[in-house]
Amino acid sequence: MKKIIISTGGGDAPGLNAVIYAVVHSCYRRGWEVYGSRSGYKGLLDLDEIRHLTIENVEGIYATGGTILGSTNKGNPFSTPVENLAGEIQIVDVSDRILSNFNRMGFDCHIAIGGDGSLDIAHRFSLKGMPVIGVPKTIDNDLEATDRTFGFDTAVSTATEALDKLHSTAKSHDRVMVVEVMGRDSGWIALYSGISGGADVILLPEIPFDMDAVCKKITNNELHGKHYAIVVVAEGASVKGGHVIDKGEGELGRAEKVLGGIGEWVATEIRTRINKDTRSLVLGHLQRGGSPTTFDRLLALRFGAAAVRLIESGNFGQMVALSGSCMVPVPLSEAITSRKKVNLQSDKVLTAREIGICFGSPED
Repeated sequence: MKKIIISTGGGDAPGLNAVIYAVVHSCYRRGWEVYGSRSGYKGLLDLDEIRHLTIENVEGIYATGGTILGSTNKGNPFSTPVENLAGEIQIVDVSDRILSNFNRMGFDCHIAIGGDGSLDIAHRFSLKGMPVIGVPKTIDNDLEATDRTFGFDTAVSTATEALDKLHSTAKSHDRVMVVEVMGRDSGWIALYSGISGGADVILLPEIPFDMDAVCKKITNNELHGKHYAIVVVAEGASVKGGHVIDKGEGELGRAEKVLGGIGEWVATEIRTRINKDTRSLVLGHLQRGGSPTTFDRLLALRFGAAAVRLIESGNFGQMVALSGSCMVPVPLSEAITSRKKVNLQSDKVLTAREIGICFGSPED
């Protein structure tokens, strides 16, 4: 009998529970036991936080959002803040303790479900000798090694539905609505939802934008009898020659930027430059919540089952990936090397331009 442990790290995403469901069922068909580590690696630090997962206690979870194991984006075992006896915070490496607990508990493999940060941690444990299988998770769809990540389709559906609803209120008040969606380094959510939701302007991290071009598009709408506009902006977008907006700039002890605020900045610029009634809306964590779409459920279930097949074959240090219509293994070392950016020559971008969507470039 094998003993498998699962962890879910980073931000939550619709479909996490479906992966857990598939892993548990696939393992129990083989006579294996499955355990879950709560809040990322917390269970492997404090063994009281390890949960035995059975067929009975995962019943029906494939349709629910979130993760029954909890998650965290502040749990890097290789760089953990710990308070010493003097009350000072020190950064320590607790990875050896986690590896020791993993071996002492008799686990045969760790299935790490997460985005690039969580998979990088999983890769580092793999290098220390822990048998690891990675499962890609991010609503941003920005992992280069897989065609799709689960959670993305649900996030796009949520954003598109919001845009559909905003059209009626924007049209009623002859107003510009600026909608900020998630997308730190890649603008996939903004692109897909913006095209599907009838946006007039889409601002991506991949294209530093020019406010003159944005305002020109909105005033051109007016000339053609359309007195409202929808602008979709990814949180990581930036004005040409500028930088992304960091909500927590100046805070001590922060390891990374906290993006957000670009939507309100764009709205203020539009209001000031062309004297147009403009409002902003941040969808934020709404995009992470709710039940996964049919596409995300199926993809997550396939990822979970494929992960167990890799364990059975002894093919560790891999991430399961979607390539075309197939599930394939990709070395973790390759999976974490680069982010997947929007290809500006892709059919989707060309389609957007063909139907009159502006990306904030002078040539639009």
